[in-house]
Amino acid sequence: MNPKFTHTQYLVRKQIMSLAGANIDIFDSSGQPVLFSKMKAFKLKEDIRLFADDSMQDELISIQARSVIDFSATYDVVDSATGERLGSLRRKGMKSMLKDEWAIMDARETEIGLIKEDSALMALLRRFLTNLIPQKFHVEMGGERVALFKQDLNPFVGKLNLDFGLDTDNRLDRRLGLAAAVLLVVIERQQG
Repeated sequence: MNPKFTHTQYLVRKQIMSLAGANIDIFDSSGQPVLFSKMKAFKLKEDIRLFADDSMQDELISIQARSVIDFSATYDVVDSATGERLGSLRRKGMKSMLKDEWAIMDARETEIGLIKEDSALMALLRRFLTNLIPQKFHVEMGGERVALFKQDLNPFVGKLNLDFGLDTDNRLDRRLGLAAAVLLVVIERQQG
């Protein structure tokens, strides 16, 4: 496994000014850049790539929507070097109206985990009263928490702190976890 995917903590930050598409920087716990993500602009289907750095010479992962516009969209996560499908992430459409929820699926389309916003009450407050309450997501596999994604309080810049520290058995492939975090920063900010 590429060492870029072995960290326990990451910070995913959407750049403020991007002329075309969305640019996302991903840092390790010491603030060093480890990955760079680019979402192509003006595409009917989301097309997001994770690169080793901002030179975009070494593509590591691709995240692509299966359909054009879908409230319960499914995104395939593929290892760009091998072409291996790592799994998929599916937004749970109706449930996500009130409280964001995503299914994590393996390469065989079996649901292996969930990403859920912390509480229905906080989700309602965020949606209907203010966007100044940071989101918090619990990542669960087999009913056990394996990670926590916590948004920074900043209404202008999408930032998500990732902590995989609970996943001592490495049950969640970090590549899927990072793909989910990028989707949360890009997609949920647009639709939320």
